[in-house]
Amino acid sequence: MLSEKSRPVVEATLPVIAERIPHITPVFYRDMFAARPDLMDGMFSRSSQLEGTQPRALAGSIAVFAQWIVQHPDSYPEEVLSRVAHKHASLGLRPEEYPTVYRYLFGAIAKDLGEAATEEVVAAWTEVYWLMADALIALEKGLYAVQANDVMRAPFRLVRRVRAADDVADLTFEPADDTPMTPAQAGQYVSIFCRAEDGLLQPRQFTLLPSEPGQRRIAVKLDPAGEMTPIILDKLTEGDVIEISNPYGDVTLGGFGDDGDGPLWLFSAGIGVTPMIAFVSELVRQGSQREVTVVHTARDFASWPLREELAELVARLPHGRLISCTTASAEGDHAGRVRVPELDVPADAVAYLCGPLPFMKDVRSQLVDAGVPGQRIRYEIFGPDQWMLHDQAREEPAAA
Repeated sequence: MLSEKSRPVVEATLPVIAERIPHITPVFYRDMFAARPDLMDGMFSRSSQLEGTQPRALAGSIAVFAQWIVQHPDSYPEEVLSRVAHKHASLGLRPEEYPTVYRYLFGAIAKDLGEAATEEVVAAWTEVYWLMADALIALEKGLYAVQANDVMRAPFRLVRRVRAADDVADLTFEPADDTPMTPAQAGQYVSIFCRAEDGLLQPRQFTLLPSEPGQRRIAVKLDPAGEMTPIILDKLTEGDVIEISNPYGDVTLGGFGDDGDGPLWLFSAGIGVTPMIAFVSELVRQGSQREVTVVHTARDFASWPLREELAELVARLPHGRLISCTTASAEGDHAGRVRVPELDVPADAVAYLCGPLPFMKDVRSQLVDAGVPGQRIRYEIFGPDQWMLHDQAREEPAAA
């Protein structure tokens, strides 16, 4: 809880900090990596830094956290913290690095604000930082504690590689040592760690697909302009060993509370189909009688990753239905983008979204217009999550 001494200072300076923090965070990262280049080797994504997505995500999370604790003194923005904690844990962030972040972040704040960074202002925002940091440390400690091992990542050998669609590879890994494996929940992801062309170890997150016990399976789509997917797809061959994290991620079936047995709608586009396959596979395993509708958007069937696997799984659900939307061919059930009014989505549905951000924004808006409460619409986003920081449909606050 923010102290009564700091609250009015934070409230008064929040507009300025919120405005300046997007300019502060790039300086923070620049200074921190200059002093600690080791953090870029196996911890941070160089691409996210260059694209600016990671600095913007950090800036947004700090501003949202501060605004929340000013407006809700007895609670924290739990969904924001959970999303960040899972990502941190998948990268192996340790508590001892939070003072490092504080040092360079507040150094950047002092540079940007100049004389406006008074002792009183710095003290108040220091309190905000450590409230957020301590909450994340506690969450991350809990995430580490439930793992079947005490390592941040373990060696895995690529044992199977098949083509899943145009520019998509289906990769299956098995342990390369005797490190115990944590069972994954449907919808969770792992970080995989591969060497860039210059030798720098770089992490990337991928949703786990259904696999046999003792395996980790992912699908990787080529990003021609990306740094790591060309290496993964062109140079990683069967028999190669890489490091993989334990499973993390809070976008799981029922992960946001008891969804009951009401209608479930899964909307995906492109490689966003991967968590939907995991969800449907889990429902099949459970023998679910739930009404499940899967809606996937692709250019055409050839570019639809793992289409046959998804169709076979949906067919095994007693009340499963698969709807396809194709934007560049007449193969699908519908031509063009998803049009929710044509689908008769009931207002009591729970919906999950995964795909490009414009696709998810469009579908979410249509669902809300159709009467589905925003709190019943969940999503997974690949990479730093900036959308959540501007999403007004969050869960009710949890007690701090």
